[in-house]
Amino acid sequence: MSRLLIPRVAVALVAIEHVYILVLEMFFWNKPLGLKTFNLTQELADATTTLAANQGLYNGFLAAGLFWGLFTGNRAFKIFFLACVIVAGVFGGATAAPKIFFTQALPAIIAMVLVLALDTQRTR
Repeated sequence: MSRLLIPRVAVALVAIEHVYILVLEMFFWNKPLGLKTFNLTQELADATTTLAANQGLYNGFLAAGLFWGLFTGNRAFKIFFLACVIVAGVFGGATAAPKIFFTQALPAIIAMVLVLALDTQRTR
């Protein structure tokens, strides 16, 4: 893999993960997949569907920012949106469920390290 391809793949994987989270939170929150994924009761899921859809939308914005950074080649966009994912993942891991750190923040941290180390494009 080329030096520039490695960080791009890492950023793309984080973006794809956040599209997946968007779909889970916006469309499957109170369905069997969402209940199992987020360890929810049907009652809680039904009562919080609107909140989850809002959360999902924010995850979509994170994905859109990462994809925009990939599309434009703008390193600053990638760094900014990876930092947002890291902060959200650390906060979620500390306040909601520790696994959030490992499933969201850690992949973004790895992608951030790769972007900082290997992505020398400033802007395109």
